Amino acid sequence: MTRGLLSRAGRLLLAGAMLSTSLQAQQRPPSAQDSAQDAQELAKRVDRHYNQIHSLKAGFTESYEGLGMRRSESGTLTLLKPGRMRWDYSSPSGKLFLLDGKYAWFYSKGDPQVQRIPAKQLDDLRSPLRFLLGHTELEKELSGLTLQSARNGRFVLSGQPKGQERRVRRLSLTVTTDGVITGIEIEEADGALTRFSFTAEQTNASIPAETFRFTAPAGVPVVDALPPV
Repeated sequence: MTRGLLSRAGRLLLAGAMLSTSLQAQQRPPSAQDSAQDAQELAKRVDRHYNQIHSLKAGFTESYEGLGMRRSESGTLTLLKPGRMRWDYSSPSGKLFLLDGKYAWFYSKGDPQVQRIPAKQLDDLRSPLRFLLGHTELEKELSGLTLQSARNGRFVLSGQPKGQERRVRRLSLTVTTDGVITGIEIEEADGALTRFSFTAEQTNASIPAETFRFTAPAGVPVVDALPPV
């Protein structure tokens, strides 16, 4: 009888020790390696989401803070693979940024000229979204990828955009667990912040190719803009 009680007590002690070890493992703060692996996994979800679509349409809000200025604009973003992007601004009305796959076009209603620059020379803060126009692979687009929790069950993936080291310090993507991008924050080298938020995303919508064909308004000349220094 005594032996049985001791045996039972031993089993209880062993079970308690195992439970304590399990709880300690669960309470252990995530390591840098865990965080890196989580960032990689979520980045792959973003890749999968955008690699399986051929077009996208969404509402956007754009805000800027820097150099003593603040502004907020909004409109509609349209993407079509390969390489086409259109930002139609409703506020301010008549502002347009268009990428037709070969050239980028800039025009605001009332401007004396249209600016045009080869897409390969483009250095615009809206251009980081171009990685969504091809075969997305975030780990190759952003170096030093990190992951943080955000509100409403979302997450923030941050990194340094490759090829824009001189201008952009950090690019952060707010994403859902399914890999949908709902926001972008761009911190420039001078400390300025540009934020984009996206709503009502429509994937694989029927978008005519003519949507990305730019025609200058009558009497407005087209000027080739200088590439970034």
